[in-house]
Amino acid sequence: MIDRELIDRKITLIAPDLDELQVIGAAGVEAFLDDRRSQALAERYLERVIGRMIDINYHILTESGKPPPKDYYQSFIELGGFVLQPAFARKVAACAGLRNRIAHEYDEIDPEKLFDGLSATVRDVPVFLRDVHAFLNR
Repeated sequence: MIDRELIDRKITLIAPDLDELQVIGAAGVEAFLDDRRSQALAERYLERVIGRMIDINYHILTESGKPPPKDYYQSFIELGGFVLQPAFARKVAACAGLRNRIAHEYDEIDPEKLFDGLSATVRDVPVFLRDVHAFLNR
């Protein structure tokens, strides 16, 4: 059974971090590239936002009787056609790779790519949240 309180709590935690990412992004790419503090903040906010989205994905999927996805990327893909539009699910799934690069520090993150990820997150997360709400209210 899907726990709406859990999902609402995750969404409530996403909202202020998303607001902060919007502020950081609004300064523009040049300001972002010149400010290591903004880069570090963006990394942390992105990790938290994406991690909470993944938590929502896994909860919806497993509580809907589906097996746990094999990885974070797949958790978005499997919501396609079920909660998210398939094309959007494929698009937003890329954030799982960004989250892994940030969390596991595979390599130094290119600040320009980080800004691109920030911009995509600010654009895509509201759509993700809207679609999750619509699914819960069916």
